[in-house]
Amino acid sequence: MLYFSTFFRIFAENLTFMKPIRNFDQLTEHLKKLNCRKRIAVVCANDPNTEYAIARALEEGIAEFLMIGDSAILEKYPSLKRYPDYIRTIHIEDPDEAAREAVRIVRAGEADILMKGIINTDNLLHAILDKERGLLPKGRVLTHLAVMQIPAYDKLLFFSDAAVIPQPTLQQRIEMIWYAIRTCRRFGIEQPRIALIHCTEKVSAKFPHSLDYVNIIELAEAGEFGDVIIDGPLDVKTSCEKTSGGIKGIVSPIDGEADVLIFPNIESGNVFYKAVSLFSHADMAGLLQGPVCPVVLPSRSDSGLSKYYSIAMACLTSDGQDIGG
Repeated sequence: MLYFSTFFRIFAENLTFMKPIRNFDQLTEHLKKLNCRKRIAVVCANDPNTEYAIARALEEGIAEFLMIGDSAILEKYPSLKRYPDYIRTIHIEDPDEAAREAVRIVRAGEADILMKGIINTDNLLHAILDKERGLLPKGRVLTHLAVMQIPAYDKLLFFSDAAVIPQPTLQQRIEMIWYAIRTCRRFGIEQPRIALIHCTEKVSAKFPHSLDYVNIIELAEAGEFGDVIIDGPLDVKTSCEKTSGGIKGIVSPIDGEADVLIFPNIESGNVFYKAVSLFSHADMAGLLQGPVCPVVLPSRSDSGLSKYYSIAMACLTSDGQDIGG
């Protein structure tokens, strides 16, 4: 396996478990008890929803901020002036230059988390992915992991990838699973249940990702991922509802209680993300996985609350840096 999998295996062996965090309110309360403000570098934070997220994180005492961009932002958002001890600004009007400076600050160990404001995602990724001065160590996979709180589900549900990798390879899927395991551990989930999602429960050569699932399950059964439950192919309903499996006569160790859904491609993951957030009014958070620090990369249409939950998720999962490959 690649370096990153080895890293996670070592990480898992040295982890002390806590009571599982089952919703976003519990996440905030847990972070407040830690009494440690994470340092977040924000690029071009000049929109009201980002203002709300930052102000909420300041109020909850979970973060402090370095605002990189047009320094007039503090004049636009007086609510942020209430926390002069926890906000600094660097005036850079050009978004690309602001992104490069934010990445430099993270590499220098002066920030724990990177956050996107109103800057084009491609521009920020260009700085993050710079081979010499970026934040993605050689050999790591860049992907996206989201978590949602659905009113009809009794715990948080993680899923990947809805934003970055169009058609994951087998190795990319394996790394996506490792990212999910690591994050679940941070949320206190001792034995994550990971469902490999497909439109049916049958393996078929017509769907190459279902063949990847067979390989992944073999690795899991051999102990490659540690103390986890991985099964598939499964559909979303069977993964998250016990009665569906019973009706279909499907016996799965997931048992309708999935913690993580691994989608076959970006289309299915993105449709799931948008459909559940729209029709089920699910609260959402998400981060880029792979860089040396958590990267909060919200969509321009994300609510202020979603951006705040993403900040909270980043604060929980931030644990220092590893620039080397």
